[in-house]
Amino acid sequence: MIIKEINIFDFRNYQIADVGFHEKINIIRGGNGQGKTNLLEAVSILSMGKSFRTKNDTEMIRFNSEYFKVKGLFLRDDREMSIEMRLSRGEKGFIIDGIHKKRNAELLEHVYTVVFSPEDLKIVKEDPDKRRRFLDRELFQLKPLYYKELARYKKALRNRNNLLKAEHPDWELISVYDVYMAESGARVMSFRNEFIEKLNVVSGETGGRISGGKEKLCVLYDSNVPFFPSSSDMKEALIERYNESRERDNAAGSTSAGPHRDDIKIMLGGEDLRKYGSQGQQRTAALALKLAELKIIKEETGVDAILLLDDVLSELDHDRQNFLIRSFEENQILLTAADLSEKTLNALPRGKMLEVKNGEVFDTV
Repeated sequence: MIIKEINIFDFRNYQIADVGFHEKINIIRGGNGQGKTNLLEAVSILSMGKSFRTKNDTEMIRFNSEYFKVKGLFLRDDREMSIEMRLSRGEKGFIIDGIHKKRNAELLEHVYTVVFSPEDLKIVKEDPDKRRRFLDRELFQLKPLYYKELARYKKALRNRNNLLKAEHPDWELISVYDVYMAESGARVMSFRNEFIEKLNVVSGETGGRISGGKEKLCVLYDSNVPFFPSSSDMKEALIERYNESRERDNAAGSTSAGPHRDDIKIMLGGEDLRKYGSQGQQRTAALALKLAELKIIKEETGVDAILLLDDVLSELDHDRQNFLIRSFEENQILLTAADLSEKTLNALPRGKMLEVKNGEVFDTV
């Protein structure tokens, strides 16, 4: 899969931009604040319908503008495909090969992207929310049904939390939401467990190659509710936990247990990397997780995802740079950098060089 070109209107600091891409590697250079990451974000939203940088869609609308429009031309399995996203301050919509769509879920499974940024290097040591976002983003692409189940769960969770904040909660209605949450929550946890089992195998192999096989990298599902393979058993376990925690939840005004509290435990040589790993070990693990994303997408869909590298090479040492460069030979790459050394440039495959200045993109020799 590749993106051939993108057309941008009133997106972030871009007023109008039309950019063509090389089928293999595209190096996007420019100073800080010029719009390099914005260009990657524009590509990414055409696969996910949402930003990898913000939860507030309207932040992507150019200052003093009413809406933005981003349109990409993709090539998948030798077939061209057009995807357009439009967002105003009150409405979002997509056009896929001329057909209008309204929901994010209808966009999924068309274009696959993997984003790797300096923030992702912190995924191991930062809060569980970072690891849940990593997990959710990947599963949204692979399993659109997961997207729907998680949306149902979060809607029920919001309603339950609102009821818990009341001076005299309606426990009968809360019990209804407990069942809704348990039904969707059980399915969400099943999807997560299945994916983490695959991630453990693939990232373990990749991490071993990066480190020379010195220590075994393990990725484990860390839920605050015991996991059961049976959906009915998992549903009952969640209902039981919601009942047990009612008094505590009422006092806090929020729900203390369930998949919204899930985490991923990342271990190396039997030690928790978040607590005991060095910066180098944590970065190796983060790199292994990202490369595992690419491999799992390929295994699950048969598609080589587009890899969006946002100024990440400068954060890696020479050995890890080389490993990353050697690992993406089958993928189209969009790589941003304020500057690259001659040594790094020479190690990269030949492709296209682009320069970004104040929201304008120029081809360079």
